[in-house]
Amino acid sequence: MLDASAITFLKRLLDTPGPSGYEGPAAAVWREEAKGFAAEVHADVAGNSMAVVNPNGGPTIMLAGHIDEIGVIVTHIDDEGYVHIGPIGGWDPQVLVAQRIRFLGRAGEVLGAVGKKPIHLMKPEDREKAAKMTDLWVDIGASSKAEAAALLSVGDAGVIDSRTVDFPNRRIVSRSIDDRIGAFVVLEALRRYAADPGEARVVAVATTQEEIGYQGGGARVAGERVDPAMAIVVDVTFATDHPGLEKKELGEAHIGGGPVLTRGSVVSPVAFGILRDAAESLAIPHTLRAEGRQTFTDADAIHLARHGVATALVSVPNRYMHSPNELVSLDDLDHAATLIAAACRSVTARTDFTAR
Repeated sequence: MLDASAITFLKRLLDTPGPSGYEGPAAAVWREEAKGFAAEVHADVAGNSMAVVNPNGGPTIMLAGHIDEIGVIVTHIDDEGYVHIGPIGGWDPQVLVAQRIRFLGRAGEVLGAVGKKPIHLMKPEDREKAAKMTDLWVDIGASSKAEAAALLSVGDAGVIDSRTVDFPNRRIVSRSIDDRIGAFVVLEALRRYAADPGEARVVAVATTQEEIGYQGGGARVAGERVDPAMAIVVDVTFATDHPGLEKKELGEAHIGGGPVLTRGSVVSPVAFGILRDAAESLAIPHTLRAEGRQTFTDADAIHLARHGVATALVSVPNRYMHSPNELVSLDDLDHAATLIAAACRSVTARTDFTAR
């Protein structure tokens, strides 16, 4: 079970801003934690952070969880000092209405309130229309363009200003669960592997730019650099245990039901089998998901690195994705970390990753 120090680290990681392309603050928190037990910790030009255990072992296994989150970027500051924004990653603009934004300004964090025309002033036909990003602005309290520009610049990034909240039944709510918890799980799995290592050299990577990674993001760079024989990607998936979702389309994924293991698509049958065998031998609760095409995770880039990487995907059920209040179970994070550490221990120099 996750201990108090691990949960404290998790909350610090979740609360630190790190939108795609601006992951530096969150990545620094991750590396600081990794230095407590990893043999090597470093970063690369793409912003990826890497931690290595059993550096002289083999084969190499890469554990990847992306540390970036969706956010916003300053596109314009008008003459009255209002800040106009564009999206970083995939947004439903409705969730931004009436939120507070925490910008990463030139001299520190800057808070702003998202503004929108009040419903009283809308025409009747406009009241039922969904707001667009261009209908919104951010008020940072400035009275002029010069005053606002002293705090923010075009290109500064921001995130919704919210903090992690504990819910009953060992559940937590945060704006950055997608996929800061993936970066957490791979580091927690590495910590557990370090306490009882096997033959493999294991490299945990907090990857960058997944939310905007149309060309593979930081995962593509890390997959080339680490050159693993096997990779396990950790991301979130849609929980299907709340109203309005069709399980026939999305499969079974329950909060507290354990990690979801993906079959098909880019997933290596060998890597999948290693994970399933570990889950069954340790009686770790889990469910399966089928993906006939791409997974829309870092796995899509990593499995094609260099001469090909035997890649598996472990997903954590997540409610309310890409909102200020994503929800996951701490038990699912714990089970995912235990499963991945066990899978790494089962890999030896004799493991054949050739597809068959």
